[in-house]
Amino acid sequence: MHKPVATTAAPPSFSTYAQAVEVPAGARQVHVSGQVGVLPDGTLVDGARGQHAQAWANIAAILAEADMALTDIYEVFAIVSDPSGIPLYREERDKVFQGHLAASTLIVAGLASADWKVEIMVRAAKA
Repeated sequence: MHKPVATTAAPPSFSTYAQAVEVPAGARQVHVSGQVGVLPDGTLVDGARGQHAQAWANIAAILAEADMALTDIYEVFAIVSDPSGIPLYREERDKVFQGHLAASTLIVAGLASADWKVEIMVRAAKA
């Protein structure tokens, strides 16, 4: 089980994520490449909300193939293409995580396709 690390000697998290996460020694790790709101057939999902949901669905599918779950995620790195997408990203992440805490970094930047609204990379570990 991952152990969230928190200290008052550093600023608190700005939303629902851990300041840091300790992964148990010997845990098997999976690094999931950035996922976007594209279906397995290559079709781009319409709308920002749909793209966010699909990116998380892609992550869940990849983790399932590795015999892992979303609760095995200990780190998230996400990019949204527009600052207005930050609240939606946090809402979708929190809906998927259902209280699970992972270390998290979020940036606003252009993505490889101007049509993409979000890209999410995760790292997961399972003892």
